Amino acid sequence: MFQDFADTDQRHLTPARIADLRTRLDTLGIDGLVVPRADQFQGEYVPACAERLNWLTGFSGSAGSAVILKTTAAIFVDGRYTLQVRDQVDLDLITPLQVPDASPHGWVEENIHKGGKLGFDPWLLTIQDANRFEAACREAGAELIALDSNPVDAIWTDRQSVPTNPVVQQPLQFAGVSAADKMLAVAEGLRDRGANACVLTQTDAVAWIFNIRGSDIPHTPAVLAFAIVHDDASADLFLDPARIDDDARDALTNANVRLSPPHKMTEVLQALGTAAANVELDFPWAAEALRSTLKASGATVTNHESPCTLPRATKNRAELEGARAAHLRDGVPMAQFLRWMDVNAPAGNLDEISAAQKLEALRTQTGELRDLSFDTISGAGPHAAIPHYRVSQTSNLPIEKDRIYLVDSGAQYVDGTTDVTRTIIVGTPTSEMKDRFTRVLRGMINLSRARFPAGTTGGHLDPVARAPLWEAGLDFDHGTGHGVGSYLSVHEGPQRFSKADRTELQAGMILSNEPGYYKAGEYGIRIENLLVVREAEAIEGGERPMHWFETLTFSPIDRNLVEPAIMTDAELAWLNDYHAQVVNKIAPRLDSDDDRAWLETSCAPISR
Repeated sequence: MFQDFADTDQRHLTPARIADLRTRLDTLGIDGLVVPRADQFQGEYVPACAERLNWLTGFSGSAGSAVILKTTAAIFVDGRYTLQVRDQVDLDLITPLQVPDASPHGWVEENIHKGGKLGFDPWLLTIQDANRFEAACREAGAELIALDSNPVDAIWTDRQSVPTNPVVQQPLQFAGVSAADKMLAVAEGLRDRGANACVLTQTDAVAWIFNIRGSDIPHTPAVLAFAIVHDDASADLFLDPARIDDDARDALTNANVRLSPPHKMTEVLQALGTAAANVELDFPWAAEALRSTLKASGATVTNHESPCTLPRATKNRAELEGARAAHLRDGVPMAQFLRWMDVNAPAGNLDEISAAQKLEALRTQTGELRDLSFDTISGAGPHAAIPHYRVSQTSNLPIEKDRIYLVDSGAQYVDGTTDVTRTIIVGTPTSEMKDRFTRVLRGMINLSRARFPAGTTGGHLDPVARAPLWEAGLDFDHGTGHGVGSYLSVHEGPQRFSKADRTELQAGMILSNEPGYYKAGEYGIRIENLLVVREAEAIEGGERPMHWFETLTFSPIDRNLVEPAIMTDAELAWLNDYHAQVVNKIAPRLDSDDDRAWLETSCAPISR
């Protein structure tokens, strides 16, 4: 199994751990500590040894941060985790706050005393966040202190070791572009901007540019490594050479990539400083420790978006072909699973864990599954209302009749990454459930159907998916969608659908389309397909270049929850056409006559 269901509740350990931390802070002569959910690479997904926030507070979400002061503490999460955080942390010790309504640096400005000292690990705060905390401390008459070592690590006595898993080559047939050609493009950009080098800090950027993959991070085939690309199209990759297989090592050598152990990076950074080099760092993503090392060595440090970000996001032809193949492959176990649920769930013998296990087993039967793309969100009844719910042996609920069940899952195949959410009713839905489901569905459909001019951002389109909910005075507190990698991170930027997004959508970008509705304590609804941005054919008389979305995901949508009376003709036509495509693309891949018959019935046209 790629997923375990061990109980992760650590709330009972929080008081002793925070007390130990505060004793440690007293010893260091500081008044507080910033504890982000991050490692030195600043990615969303981190290895077990970097789960400091979870270990200290009990919160297990993929994004958040805490500030621990002498007599008070707060934890900051976004709308995905407002319910989860209250279940997991000790509310007598830690106050949960939701961003963007509250911010860690704003809270520090209000709560740290004048003359206080706030400590932070410079490897765990980005340059951007360090600047914000420094400004907040200055406003409060306090001081921000970069620490030489992390105080949490000093009291985390059974902390796991850093992963040293094998690193392999991503074949060119799936990568589409060689590492040498990617480095040439980066080097050309550096020269155009008058820069001598850039430091690559995001693990998926390193994996992408060098066409390598690993398993250092759960469910994400990236590699825990930094790299520096120089303006002569050479590069330094800081990774233990013993971890790399022969094919990958030969490919890197041929691409003019120098392999060095991780501890050698400081020497190379200092050499850039000695040469008075102009070095680019991506301030929202690069650790403050990198900037301070370069500046102290004499380098000029420039803030510039990682040169890998947009090329990685705009998939090439091979990556798009791989994504299409991966989604068709993944459509088979999804259809088998939904039929299995339809047959077995009404008997009342299933629970959240058995459902998640069955879906993983079906994906494994494809023979090509490399991993899940994240822990399956298997939520029954009230747990479906927790957007990033993780089922454990303790929390496991039965899947009951006349209750909603939500499953959000994905797979890692060597040619693509999938992510799909389906919400089903076991039994008979209420009229409210059907209304809410149909409004979510309408939002998903309208975003799928969008045609938009070049230059449009995810922020511009986000309201399209929310409008049917807004009509009824409803909304959801997470983004409508995120970028997705190519056999890499299931959450990949910079593209996304959210109210605050300002990234222009470009051809080749893959995004999730997943509006939702959540009624706390009762049920939750989310419907998710992946889309790829395509250039649209010109319309006669049209004056601007346009884009559209190609749907990648093909899986039945529960017709029992659809209320066609509140759908437009265009929305209903899209749904019927989509279901016809599901049958045409997935049915021929199913081995069982029963599975094919079920799929055809589940995708039958809906009329008023």
